[in-house]
Amino acid sequence: MKTLSFLIAYARKYWRALALTVVAMVLLVGVQLVIPWLIRSLVATVTSGNAMSDSLATITRLALVALAVYLIRGGLQFVRSYMGHVAGWGVVADVRHQIYVHLQRLSLRFYEDKQTGQLMSRVVNDSDMFERLIAHAIPDITVNALTLIGVTAVLVTINWQLMLLSLIPVPFIILSMRSFARYVRPAFVVRQKELGELNATLNDNIAGIREIKAFTREELEAGHVGEHIARYRDALLRALRLMATFHPFVEFTSSLGVILMIYFGGRLVLQQVLPLEDWVAFYLYLDLFYQPIRVLADAWEGVQEALAGAERVSELLNEQPTVVEAPDARELPTPIQGAIAFHDVSFWYNEGEPVLEHINLEIPAHGVVALVGPTGVGKTTLASLIPRFYDVCEGSITLDGYDLRALKLEYLRRQISIVLQDVFLFHGTARENILFGKPDATEEEVLRAAQVANAHDFIRRLPNGYDTLIGERGVKLSGGQKQRLAIARAVLKNAPILILDEATSSVDTETELLIQQALERLMVGRTTLIIAHRLSTVRNADKIVVLEGNTIVQMGTHRELIAQEGLYRHLNLVQLQMEPLAMPANGALELADQPV
Repeated sequence: MKTLSFLIAYARKYWRALALTVVAMVLLVGVQLVIPWLIRSLVATVTSGNAMSDSLATITRLALVALAVYLIRGGLQFVRSYMGHVAGWGVVADVRHQIYVHLQRLSLRFYEDKQTGQLMSRVVNDSDMFERLIAHAIPDITVNALTLIGVTAVLVTINWQLMLLSLIPVPFIILSMRSFARYVRPAFVVRQKELGELNATLNDNIAGIREIKAFTREELEAGHVGEHIARYRDALLRALRLMATFHPFVEFTSSLGVILMIYFGGRLVLQQVLPLEDWVAFYLYLDLFYQPIRVLADAWEGVQEALAGAERVSELLNEQPTVVEAPDARELPTPIQGAIAFHDVSFWYNEGEPVLEHINLEIPAHGVVALVGPTGVGKTTLASLIPRFYDVCEGSITLDGYDLRALKLEYLRRQISIVLQDVFLFHGTARENILFGKPDATEEEVLRAAQVANAHDFIRRLPNGYDTLIGERGVKLSGGQKQRLAIARAVLKNAPILILDEATSSVDTETELLIQQALERLMVGRTTLIIAHRLSTVRNADKIVVLEGNTIVQMGTHRELIAQEGLYRHLNLVQLQMEPLAMPANGALELADQPV
């Protein structure tokens, strides 16, 4: 009932379309009841022995009435079908939009163990089932329930004894429908889950097609996808097997009523207890009586399928974000200066497995602070706490003296620009990806941002310049070009706080120089937090923070840290040994002290 009420809540918006659908269905029931009565009148006329002219006139009138009835029925079927689909697809569109909005509200923690394909399946495939419920199943159940009531009333007036005999199969059909619902809905849930798994696998493999080819994994991955296809097929066949058992049972059970009517009704006609025309009419109405039952069985299948999808969608919508905005959250009364302070901050993804412990750090307004340390010490996690992608588990973080949790989330994130190592670009043009930082920017602002990011020249050389489609995730661009587009996006956003996470890694020396120049322009007048493995990129930082073992072990300028024994000095020596640098006479440490 909970999942059904969930759907009804969305359907209320389309009550006008649903009301028209219901009115059309009620009228349709009345129209359908007329046809057998016309046939009864025709049989009565033919067997009455009246004059030929009178009989022909009656037949003509009956034919004209039948024509009108069929025309009206066609119009009513159109209204019922179209308005039902208006409501059905309207609900689907609203649910899909709500799911997407909800997904955006969820914290990053939610996505850590989720597959994109699974989430897409819930947005598209599971919600698609709602249309079948609202536009087909519910109207079918309603119109056929009304038909069943109307036909029952007519059959009772014709011959109540035969009517009682015809009801014998009905309890068996009702019991079978209950049993069907008990077993088929879990089967549909499994089917939708397997479809989600298939979508997830296909999404991963298509996105990683370059790696598949590079590692010659085509055959293995084809087998992997084939396994998911087979599992989905098997899950689907299990549901279909139940359906294939249920529908013939309903058909056979309902035919028992017809058999009883033929036998006992035929005897009553021979005994002249029941007029022939009433027997014919009873037969026609009995078909209308069992037809709704058979349709209800089909509709019941649609209901179970839709409810299975609703369960999965409702489960997703019940997920709550771990990062929430305080009811009294506000914006700062004065322009952001950008002073950030960590006060005894600890954080963990899983209880008992701390990623950061007792972090105390001050980042002055307009200052440049670098985070360095081995992989896995929590550098990116620390940076992610500033825009509240995650909330601290202990302690607090302040911006210009205000706790981040007291600020509006949207306001906070508008103050921060982020340039990541793994740049994400959308399938669109170069201009559209730059405008992602400020959608209402002028052309002049876009060009200026590209120039600051050292991206203008290579964009101009693209086939269509700024209007060149760069492909999904920027597949048509090099790593350095993608980085510079991301920097242009950050320049255009013009936020007072800047986070650079390995923004110059994995590029050649010339490209690194271009990116470094762009970043230096971007950093002017901004509070900047730099995460880097290449120590050459952070030597000029105002403060270098060294993390090890999930906490801060060293802090100072490059010269201060290089002069003392510790992790930073060790990392510097290791990198110098790995880089093909010409060593001067005064040694490695002195070289390391030279400005970049």
